[in-house]
Amino acid sequence: MSKTQYVTVEGHQIAYQEMGQGTPLLLIHGIPTNKFLWRNVMPKLASKYRVIAPDLLNFGESDMPSNTDVSINAQCRIMCKFIEELGISKVNIAAHDIGGGVAQLMAVNHPDKVNGLVLLDSVCFDSWPIPEFEPLLEPGIEEKTSVDEFVDTLRDFMPKGVYYSNVMTEELMKIYLTPWSNEKGKAALFSNMRRLNKEYTEAITGDLKSLPHETLIIWGKEDKFQKPKYAPMLEEAIPNSSLVWIDKAAHWVIDEHPDKVSELINEFMNDKTF
Repeated sequence: MSKTQYVTVEGHQIAYQEMGQGTPLLLIHGIPTNKFLWRNVMPKLASKYRVIAPDLLNFGESDMPSNTDVSINAQCRIMCKFIEELGISKVNIAAHDIGGGVAQLMAVNHPDKVNGLVLLDSVCFDSWPIPEFEPLLEPGIEEKTSVDEFVDTLRDFMPKGVYYSNVMTEELMKIYLTPWSNEKGKAALFSNMRRLNKEYTEAITGDLKSLPHETLIIWGKEDKFQKPKYAPMLEEAIPNSSLVWIDKAAHWVIDEHPDKVSELINEFMNDKTF
């Protein structure tokens, strides 16, 4: 992978990696992952496009400030300023999980900044927060949970998001869990989890119906977190959209089928150049 670079947005360092040249394609990860979610698709897309994968605020190598709004609403605002900082006025977006929520908000609130949209196993409507996170949000749990216990909980959680358990290797767990594996990271992820709020996506349900953007929806058929029933609902809500199912895939569809995902995004991007 290329080296991590940083830009300052609202006083915070936002980490990102960039590869390739041409029409910009912004890749937005979800929770509890980071920009390395895209490590296997970036090189494949970078032969034709300028591919940019940031860490959302409070994720990965980006700043982890305490007491800052890290809702998808705030992340939407930050991502808009982030692309501006990179000199980009319009962008194609591929986004996963809560990143898909951020992308929907960008498309609804700043339609001129968005060209085409790819949503992968995305939060939408009332599909989130997922019940798996609820026990962690009980009062007092954060204080009672040590970093090691917290990381153990995440280690139990991650393999539930793949269809073939061998995809969630020790190495991949490390990539995703290292940022959370200290006091600051633990506090950041708890803060991110507390800001998971379906009101943001429910509020734009009506707006999706007037989205002008061509949208590709990609969903792992066996996703236990973002339930497959939401994929056709999203397809129905967004006028210019199509849905592609990925067999033998769960939530971490990008880790499970990077070639297929790259191929689908590449195909979609073919007529989205500018």
